[in-house]
Amino acid sequence: MSVDPAFLGRREIATSEEMEHLGFRIGEQLEAGDLLILTGPLGAGKTTFTRGLAEGLGVRGPVQSPTFVIARTHPSLVGRAPLVHVDAYRLGSAAELEDLDLDLERSVVVIEWGRGMAEDLADAWWDIELERPVGVSELDSVELDPSDLDADAPRIVTIVREGTP
Repeated sequence: MSVDPAFLGRREIATSEEMEHLGFRIGEQLEAGDLLILTGPLGAGKTTFTRGLAEGLGVRGPVQSPTFVIARTHPSLVGRAPLVHVDAYRLGSAAELEDLDLDLERSVVVIEWGRGMAEDLADAWWDIELERPVGVSELDSVELDPSDLDADAPRIVTIVREGTP
């Protein structure tokens, strides 16, 4: 796994631009065989993070949530590994994910909603959890409007390296 261990841990990300920048900085370091599993509620920033990661990796865009196509491959524009962006939300099991026949060895693979399904795909992976305010703010008990899903409320990002490289 090629990502600098300095990215491990928990951090607050204040804006969607910061989320993209974090993805970009990580994407610059990725190489073929890297697997990232993204977890978080709707509107947490999984696709925003992946958009930045794709830019750092140097792949063709645009990067959009692959919810309805399940998986989308973005070829490299700079001679690096392609990005395979998967949305496992509509998949019912690890077997369905395996049926996609992802090119894990020659690609960087990002799987949104993959926790509990994707861990057996590789010996080691990056587990990235994105949290956003949900329902009632803990700070002031003000109810959040559902239309604020994409608003620039702070997110908490936790990055953990799992498995054995």
